[in-house]
Amino acid sequence: MHEIKDTARALVRIGYDGRVHKTYRGSRAQERFEHEVRVLRELESRGCTFVPKLLEVDAPHLSIVTTSCGTRIDRLDPAKQQRLFAELETFGVRHEDADIRNVTYRNSDGRFCLIDFEFATLFDHEGKVIATEVFEHAEKAFESAQVDAELAAKRVEVAQAQVDLGAPGTRPARG
Repeated sequence: MHEIKDTARALVRIGYDGRVHKTYRGSRAQERFEHEVRVLRELESRGCTFVPKLLEVDAPHLSIVTTSCGTRIDRLDPAKQQRLFAELETFGVRHEDADIRNVTYRNSDGRFCLIDFEFATLFDHEGKVIATEVFEHAEKAFESAQVDAELAAKRVEVAQAQVDLGAPGTRPARG
């Protein structure tokens, strides 16, 4: 197999048969894996033809196999790139990483395609965001941090009140 990408987040290789093998790793690998699988399945069910088709899912190893969408490109007219990512939104997905590194060119039909949907936003048919593990995880972490901050503020208030009241073991602030 030919190695295409080897980063802290993923290892991507192309097999001799042309299929793309992607293994997730690093921070939130499980969530990113599950999210990309969900997005690719939704795009296929909605008839999107310019993204990879999911061929195999290996959940225990956090890896997928997809069809190839051609070769990566180095440059693309910015307006064309913007139209390509906007076209994806007509299928209910916002990519969230609209960079040239996620655009490929498929020679067989002369089509620009999009890859890498780990952080994409998926919408239902009414245009409402469909909650996914990646976003639920982030929301829960944010809510938890807010609760922690509120608790810390309350503790500071209590400690200050104890100092103001001259509670045993406290010292008033010097002024």
